[in-house]
Amino acid sequence: MRRLWLLFAQTVTVALALWFIVATLKPEWLGRPASVRLESAAVPVREADGVASAMQSTYRTASQRAMPAVVNIFTSKASKQSPHPFSNDPLFRRFFGDGPGMDDRQFSLGSGVIVSPEGYVLTNNHVIESAAQIEIALADGRKVPGKLVGTDPETDLAVLKVDLRGLPAITLGKLDNTQVGDVVLAIGNPFGVGQTVTMGIVSALGRNHLGINTFENFIQTDAAINPGNSGGALVDTDGHLLGINTAIYSRSGGSLGIGFAIPVTTVKTVMEAIIRNGQVVRGWIGVEPQDITPELADSFGLRKSSGTIIAGVLKGGPADKAGVRPGDILLSVGDNPVTDTVSMLNLVAQLKPGETVKLTVLRRAEETSLPVVVGRRPRMKQQPVQDTE
Repeated sequence: MRRLWLLFAQTVTVALALWFIVATLKPEWLGRPASVRLESAAVPVREADGVASAMQSTYRTASQRAMPAVVNIFTSKASKQSPHPFSNDPLFRRFFGDGPGMDDRQFSLGSGVIVSPEGYVLTNNHVIESAAQIEIALADGRKVPGKLVGTDPETDLAVLKVDLRGLPAITLGKLDNTQVGDVVLAIGNPFGVGQTVTMGIVSALGRNHLGINTFENFIQTDAAINPGNSGGALVDTDGHLLGINTAIYSRSGGSLGIGFAIPVTTVKTVMEAIIRNGQVVRGWIGVEPQDITPELADSFGLRKSSGTIIAGVLKGGPADKAGVRPGDILLSVGDNPVTDTVSMLNLVAQLKPGETVKLTVLRRAEETSLPVVVGRRPRMKQQPVQDTE
């Protein structure tokens, strides 16, 4: 009996061992599906919407579409240095050369984007500001003079024109389809080394309160943007324009992965206005706004911090004539609520000079409606504090 029990135990042990080996190596013999091993480099990953997509390994098509439309811009302007008294003496120039004060011109370098086959080129205002002469170098090597059509310092944009036709114009993209995390390419001429493409992602949308421009709605990206990239293109993976590179946050002058581009929505509006009128016409009411901080909200007894405080009113301006007073809290412009100073500036700027709009203000805990005749915003000059040019 003992021998039979020992034989039974050995048989069960061998059977279990064989079952384990077959279940591990050949599960289909037991009627079970084989385990699937996914290779991330070869098997597409199925997205939430059911569309299979594999990681894109190259962006050559997008680069090839956009690069011909990106140009280099050379500008020259009168030097601020006084000419040397012996600058015209050939003997003096032979020994001392063209040193400081010898040349009354200075050259700067930036980038631009061809936005129309008719020769319109978009760039930053600070690239061509105070320029006496503008020269544009096309991607095919041609160099042609550029004529200034108009500028908009408050968005740091400018439109140039070259006397050529049939140029390779860039296609404007759709910002509504852009989200944080999307891959973008920055194209320009950093440090004057020649046309360069860098890759990154959209880090943020709608950046404002940066103190760079009056009207801010930046695309933030970590695509490398360096001096010389100003006015260049930020494009999507189809090679379509998403923005104009304009500024960087940098302690050293080089890229730290925080760059800003003016979005294509702003670019299109400003560009069309400049081409049509030579400048951008905006509404203006003549007030100095200030954001409502938690401390100010407490001092005014406000339940919420939306709106903007009127810190100052220009004497004789539209708001002054309408009865707006310092200390009023602007709650809405027309039917549009005011959330902060940025929204207030944008709402007023969209108004047409000469039209009448209702301002809703909070004064001594009471809401008051004041009709104001919108004026025309004076042209201002403002240069970015951290540009890439």
